[in-house]
Amino acid sequence: MRFRGSAVGFVAPETLRLLGLADADLDVPDQATFDRYARAVCTGGVLRWRDEAFDVRDPEGQVVATLDRGALPVFGIEAMGVHMNGLVQTAEGWSLWIGKRNPNKLLDPGKLDHMVAGGVPAGMSLEETLAKEGAEEANIPGWLSLRARRVAEIRYAMERPEGLRRDVLFCYDLIVPPDFVPQPMDHEVIGFELWPIGRVIETVRDTDEFKFNVNLVLIDLFLRLGLVESAELRRALE
Repeated sequence: MRFRGSAVGFVAPETLRLLGLADADLDVPDQATFDRYARAVCTGGVLRWRDEAFDVRDPEGQVVATLDRGALPVFGIEAMGVHMNGLVQTAEGWSLWIGKRNPNKLLDPGKLDHMVAGGVPAGMSLEETLAKEGAEEANIPGWLSLRARRVAEIRYAMERPEGLRRDVLFCYDLIVPPDFVPQPMDHEVIGFELWPIGRVIETVRDTDEFKFNVNLVLIDLFLRLGLVESAELRRALE
């Protein structure tokens, strides 16, 4: 899929058929057409309209258009997100704040999640998104969010029920005071628990209880903290 000649995504044949198109190398001429295509697949029941615009970038990273968040995987368009590890240093070692996703969520209901995670809306920076999501999801004050340290960047492409997910996750570590307790504010999660890091490792290793992409960010954390050896990790995940 192209937007004014710039490659931006991948469209499945069934999506083309829904749009009444036959050209596998679809080139969208303008923003209005892009919005019309997204509305059409929403009307066709393929996606849930989120009413939240995300940037669409060309291969060089330049923003060329915007699209509703719900339409991104249908058109195989890359999305950006932020994930924050909420770490607490205790006498026994590291612990991690774990969220429980609302069972009414459309995607991954009831799964375990980070203290803070969310997509980057159109025109918003990573740090602005982190502060916004921190306040909305966990009642984290702005001064505390500013202490978060960017530590990793994870890319993946995978087929999901909602379409082709092509995501870039910008990962942050935030060491929070021992007396800070995150509070759910926007119903994304129903509550938080502070887990010893060993329990988190065991849950990632032995279950699929975490949201699909949270596992990736946690594995990066385990490796950076020297809690698992890469060869051991590979064997455990085979």
